Amino acid sequence: MPGAGTDKTKRWAQEPAPIVILVEPQLPENIGAAARAMANFGLSRLRLVAPRPAWPNAKARMMAAGADRVLDAAELYHSLADAIADSGFVFAATARAHDQAKPVVDAAAAAELMAPRIAAGENVAVAFGRERNGLENDEVALADRILTLPVNPAFASLNLAQAVVVVGYEWFKLASGGKLPFAMPEKSAPALKQQLLAFFASLERELEKVEFFRPPDKRETMQINLRNIFTRMQPTQQDIQTLYGVIMAIAEGRKGPARGGVLDGEEAELLRALLAEHGGGRVPSERGPVRGLARLLRRNPTEAERVLWQALVNDRRFAGLGFKRQTPVGPHICDFVSFPLRLVIDLVPGNEEDIAARARRAKRAWVAARGYEIVEAKAADVEADLAQVLARLERKIADDRLSRP
Repeated sequence: MPGAGTDKTKRWAQEPAPIVILVEPQLPENIGAAARAMANFGLSRLRLVAPRPAWPNAKARMMAAGADRVLDAAELYHSLADAIADSGFVFAATARAHDQAKPVVDAAAAAELMAPRIAAGENVAVAFGRERNGLENDEVALADRILTLPVNPAFASLNLAQAVVVVGYEWFKLASGGKLPFAMPEKSAPALKQQLLAFFASLERELEKVEFFRPPDKRETMQINLRNIFTRMQPTQQDIQTLYGVIMAIAEGRKGPARGGVLDGEEAELLRALLAEHGGGRVPSERGPVRGLARLLRRNPTEAERVLWQALVNDRRFAGLGFKRQTPVGPHICDFVSFPLRLVIDLVPGNEEDIAARARRAKRAWVAARGYEIVEAKAADVEADLAQVLARLERKIADDRLSRP
């Protein structure tokens, strides 16, 4: 499994690249960090001139963070002159002006100078100095160019590995054509104009319902501005489907048991009382109205329904038992039902009218005749002592399981 950007299943960059020379590095951690920076940008030839720490070094390997092949192939030299003996072109990386008549370039310009020489098979080296005082004057004199960076003049000194990473980055960017390793995945095709126009029509229809386009003489301008907002986004087909769902959710109200539906808790209770008085608003033997009514009730829960439903969903005792809310069972809509358990929870409101109570008894009789167990829960009890209601429900479920063959 690849780590944070390290993927050993991919091919190591092995194209010809400049040589990195570290002159008398003092800390093994800096050598390891420089090797890691080299590996990041396809540099593999490391030369160490009289390193101060004993070599090889475990601390350097630890800081290399997996760039072991760079350290394993590192070559040791006694002097910078020896390290550049086989090189045709050399850069001296320094943050200080050495008062030498030698061209000064930045990392990007250095990469452009390196490229044709390396492509022709020539060795090109970049020498980095000591952590304490960098390269000496006589060492800079060995170079063809001075390489420096545009940094804060009051604080120009870079950590050794930081200097290597900047030079390595500019080289690899030029050598690879600046191609990024990955791009945003295209998981959905661009939205067609037909889809966009259909979305605009739906959006404007819903905005018209809430009298958004006011005053009337500004309607056309407002429509154009709205369309331009979404057109500038260059949305995908999935974007438009998501936006359409958002608009419809806002327009139709929440479908879940959370607060914020079309009706508040008290209004939802009045709706249920009204439906009970009129026989649930059903047409005998017709499923369509029942399903539509169930959706309406689900979107507009009473406070007791909302509280009990959250408990059934979140409590481990009931979460996996398949409970649904405001679901049709034949011609009736049950407050809560678990088809796997064949169990119905009947939530009884306070101050129920006689006609509503008779309708409830008829519903219970019909459901019980078809093998469903019924647990009654008073809305007032749910709001006052939910734990007791849940405990009673848990006992009922356990007893039913024990009584089954």
